[in-house]
Amino acid sequence: MTAPLLELINVHASADGNAILKGVNLVINEGDVHALMGPNGAGKSTLANVIMGHPGYVVTEGSILLKGDDISSWTPDERARAGIFLAFQYPESISGVSVVQFLRQAIAARKGLEELSVLEVRLDLIEWMDRLGMDPAFAERHLNEGFSGGERKRNEVLQMALLDPEIAVLDETDSGLDIDALRVVARGVRTVRESRPQMGAIVVTHYVKLLDELSPDHVHVLVDGVVVHSGGAELAEVIETQGYDQFRPVTA
Repeated sequence: MTAPLLELINVHASADGNAILKGVNLVINEGDVHALMGPNGAGKSTLANVIMGHPGYVVTEGSILLKGDDISSWTPDERARAGIFLAFQYPESISGVSVVQFLRQAIAARKGLEELSVLEVRLDLIEWMDRLGMDPAFAERHLNEGFSGGERKRNEVLQMALLDPEIAVLDETDSGLDIDALRVVARGVRTVRESRPQMGAIVVTHYVKLLDELSPDHVHVLVDGVVVHSGGAELAEVIETQGYDQFRPVTA
């Protein structure tokens, strides 16, 4: 029997001594899109960072498995090389490093190579920028420096396309985007998934509009560090109209 692409088993995690995740269980199979929703402070971004191995969070209990291998003790760069990709809510800018330079190093690391030729990277980069409807001049700009919110998020999608991850975690990719920019980014994600149908995805979001564009297979509600309810895409519509109160634990 084939192991799930990614599996979280009773994951507890804390930051600065404060418990945030309190027993998360998730199973993501190849090609699945899982949406993670929940109120502010529920632990959604924490979960994304814990999957990536952010050193600011400590897994105090449970396991994270990638294709059956326990990666709970792996560093972020080891997880990235193994095929986990995290699209940040607020991508950082790096002055003096062009998009193509950054990608050259990142792709080499992903493939386990010391370096790649600039020509090889450029050919793939030009192809993907064309498919994503991006101006080729974008490749020469310094990474995220002076980028609009939409440009930063499209750059994350471009990185995802070229790094060819096993699983992509999109942490509030729609944050700060107007509806037109959101559709452009969502279209880019769909384009990558069409080319990489086996890639799994976890989409962390507050908004149904992004899910309308991406059509998730599963929707999970995270409240106070625990997945309290799961369902299909229709669950997002219920949340949109009724909010999260129905999923909060009843207190005496």
